[in-house]
Amino acid sequence: MEPDLIKMKSKEIRKLILSTIVKAKGGHAGASLSEVDILATLYFHVLRISAETLQDPLRDRFILSKGHGSEGLYCTLAAKGILPKSELDRYLTHACDLSIHPTNHVPGVEICTGALGHGFSIAVGIALSAKKKNQSYRAFVLTGDGELEEGSNWEAAMSAAHFKLGNLTVIVDNNQLQLIDFISHTMEIEPLFDKFVSFGFDVHVVDGHSPQDLCRVFDNLDYEGDKPHAIIARTIKGKGISFMENVPEWHHRIPTEVEGEAAFRELEA
Repeated sequence: MEPDLIKMKSKEIRKLILSTIVKAKGGHAGASLSEVDILATLYFHVLRISAETLQDPLRDRFILSKGHGSEGLYCTLAAKGILPKSELDRYLTHACDLSIHPTNHVPGVEICTGALGHGFSIAVGIALSAKKKNQSYRAFVLTGDGELEEGSNWEAAMSAAHFKLGNLTVIVDNNQLQLIDFISHTMEIEPLFDKFVSFGFDVHVVDGHSPQDLCRVFDNLDYEGDKPHAIIARTIKGKGISFMENVPEWHHRIPTEVEGEAAFRELEA
């Protein structure tokens, strides 16, 4: 799909995220909104996966390691036609599998995530399995930048380089916020570029809200080579809604009805 069409999908997904969170009175708006353009680019341009291929052993695998961004994933799956949009109306209800962190009871969700620092390691295992079986599927994992404070991520990075997993791509949602504060005030993780390079990765820094730039990077990765890939996507937490952007409290604050209406007006504009 062309970048301009991906932008339209991103707008649709942002609307779905907002309506889902407001209706459920629960979720993580900021974390979900920052990842939208990355997810839209993956699901509508990069990933070899669809509603018809969920059981295909050669499908690409995507893991949302930052599981608190579940609304972003659910709404992307709905926009893709993998998850019925009607399920979003039941988010966080007892009658629905859509929980605050994703589980593999949901169509299109490969593994349960939410305990931060695990998804990257699992993606390494998936990529290694494909390589050992000489199969063509690829593994993609989206991490949060605050999540990279977990040491298990760097064990995963070390393993990915050692096993020469060119079929593995880790994308960092680099919005520079975690929970209720800025990462620099909590536990500094920079310089991320230098760190991934030192671990043996092919590293790219990109505007995480530009489908054009994201497509260009993904399209030019050597998935059959010996180097795993790291894409550091510079993003804004709460992207698309001005009063949420780069404001720590919107990590898990729920919009009021009035705030929700204001946010919808912005997205429509």
